[in-house]
Amino acid sequence: MATLRDIPLLRHLARFGGQDNVFDLLLLLGPLLIIVIALVGRTVITTGFTVGYILFFFGYLLYKGSRHL
Repeated sequence: MATLRDIPLLRHLARFGGQDNVFDLLLLLGPLLIIVIALVGRTVITTGFTVGYILFFFGYLLYKGSRHL
């Protein structure tokens, strides 16, 4: 089964990144979301994706932070 690490660019990034695949994916999706907004424009759909991304990102950070307390 193919994984994201099979893609050459992601394989290179994974060698230098941490072992947290969710966080790595969130960091890669952020700029892609900005590009989509720049190309499509600000709509209800792109605003919804942005709000969802931000909520998931901060929720995940709080989840990971609470595990280290």
